[in-house]
Parts: sequence; structure tokens; C-alpha cells
Amino acid sequence: MAGRNGKQTVRNMLLSMAVIGIVVAVIYVFIPHDDSEEPVKRVDYRVELITARRAAAYPVAAPQGLPKSWKPTTVRYNGADHDSWHLGFLDPAGEYVAIKQSTAKPSEFIDSATRSAKKTDRTEKIAGKTWQRYQGHRYDALVLRDKGATTVVLGTASFRQLTVMAESLEMKRTPIRTDA
Repeated sequence: MAGRNGKQTVRNMLLSMAVIGIVVAVIYVFIPHDDSEEPVKRVDYRVELITARRAAAYPVAAPQGLPKSWKPTTVRYNGADHDSWHLGFLDPAGEYVAIKQSTAKPSEFIDSATRSAKKTDRTEKIAGKTWQRYQGHRYDALVLRDKGATTVVLGTASFRQLTVMAESLEMKRTPIRTDA
């Protein structure tokens, strides 16, 4: 008699698990769900840009006229760390593109910003200035060594998209008014 009750208990448990599995499958199929990652939020970088343009020792770069399909995602200015400026975007295809500037030693800054990308023989002429191409395992980059600061446009996007960003850059300083 004990053998029969043991078999019924196992059978009942298996049937219960099957019913639960069917209910879970029905819920999964018929209840909407989103398997994609959470969308990255758009940031408003205007305040940080104004602050950086007033505080930095060089003209700070920010894009002008990019379509809304370019989504700003990160912004940082750190005056204590060689006037470092960072503005990150997702391009229309969802690839990462960032502008980084600093007064740090160019070779060290470029290596750090690009995650050790290597200088190539190719250059881009943008707005009358020569940008050097760098290629890396993680990021490719366009680098402009200018008076007072180094500007790096880097990312996982194609060189074409990096060039679009570099072409859109407006480099400005906003001196602090002393007549107020």
C-alpha cells in the first residue's frame, strides 16, 4: 500500500509542475514584455558647457547643428583634472561617439582617452585643421593637437561618423564678465 501512495505522490507532483509550466508559458507568450535593454536617457549638457567654457583655459568643443537623432548621454567637466571636458553621444545607429578635451600632456591624454589606440598615417582636414586618425581595439579616434589643449573625437562609430561629429564642433570660450 505504501508503494502505491508514493507513486501517486510523485505523479501528482509531476502533474502539478506541468500545469504550472503551462501557466507560465501562457503568461510569457500573452503578456507583453520588452527584452531590449533600458533605453539610454538623453542628457541636457547646456549648463555644464557654459561652466566649462567659462572655466577652461582653452576653447571648449561642443557640436552645433547635429540632427536630433544624435543623442547626448554623458557630460563632465573637471577643472582640477587638467580642465578635462567629456561629452558623450549615441549616433543615429546607436554607436558611441565622444568629445574629450584636456590640457594634460597630449601623449598621455590621447592614450588614456582612446584606450591605447595607435596613431595611423591618415589625417582628416576639417575646418582648416588637420586631425590625426587613431585606430584601436576598443575605440577609433580623430585627434587635434591645438594651442593649449588636445581634442579627441572617439568612439565605436565609423570614421565617417567621427568626422561628422568633428565637423559639427564649435570651439568657444566664454570669458567671465568683470563689468557686472
